[in-house]
Amino acid sequence: MTTREVEHEITISAPATAVYRLLAEVTNWPRIFPPTIYVDREETGGNEERIRIWATANGEPKTWTSHRTLDPEALRITFRQEVPAPPVAAMGGTWIVEPLDDGGSPAARVRLLHDYSAIGDDPHDLLWIQRAVDKNSTAELAALKENVERVHAAETEELTFSFVDTVTVEGSPKDAFDFVNDAGLWPERLPHVARVRFTEDTPGLQELEMDTRAKDGSTHTTKSYRVAFEHHRIAYKQVTLPALMTLHTGVWTFEETEDGNSTASSQHTVTLNTDNIAKILGPDATVADARAYVHTALSTNSRATLGHAKTHAERNR
Repeated sequence: MTTREVEHEITISAPATAVYRLLAEVTNWPRIFPPTIYVDREETGGNEERIRIWATANGEPKTWTSHRTLDPEALRITFRQEVPAPPVAAMGGTWIVEPLDDGGSPAARVRLLHDYSAIGDDPHDLLWIQRAVDKNSTAELAALKENVERVHAAETEELTFSFVDTVTVEGSPKDAFDFVNDAGLWPERLPHVARVRFTEDTPGLQELEMDTRAKDGSTHTTKSYRVAFEHHRIAYKQVTLPALMTLHTGVWTFEETEDGNSTASSQHTVTLNTDNIAKILGPDATVADARAYVHTALSTNSRATLGHAKTHAERNR
């Protein structure tokens, strides 16, 4: 079987330890790396961990399980896919963070090494993997540089924020989950949803594109990838975003309460797009204005969806 090896690198104006820390905190990857949709982390003891990643490869949603070994002293993280996604037969590599002497300013070189092979040594599949590795590695390193340098320069300006909406349901969490999970039915169930294109080729890994109506009657199109954990959680990441956002991830959570009822929650994490604030909200609008506008818009829609999920679950009780 043919094994290919490839290396990508980038230089970042920040301390090497700060870069390593961001790479080690894998549950934050959906916020940092454009291809990553969601990550589930399971510690296996010491500096060993198993992670399951849902991400896009050449625009296709994929999932795989990897084993990682973290070495904070050497600033290295090695990884090996335990359950690769076809057409990958084997995939592994190493993140290497090297401190640089940059005339007094902290800097680091990040090298991302991959080795991989394709099922049956298929030349077409090898080319597909090569393109996916090159595209994702380039995007991830650029995003890592942008995020670390912005945090290190303390220029966040409260651009990233999170919030949660919750309703109490006198019914089963499964019924509330089913309502949110069956997004293909939303146009007939939710007044603010005008159109939906919903696919789930891999169980639990969903693609959702929809047109949403605003209060003024206008519609905007968003596209998300969703990861559904049967009956209790749906995590998602928007990849086609409204103009005021550069990031929108979220989690729908459904939990049974001690009294036999349940709660349904919608958590959002957003990063504002400062380039569009004046264009959308006017020349005098501030970051605080944009935060309030986005929070209200998202909360209005998620609370509407939660309200209909509550009604559905209570009707089915």
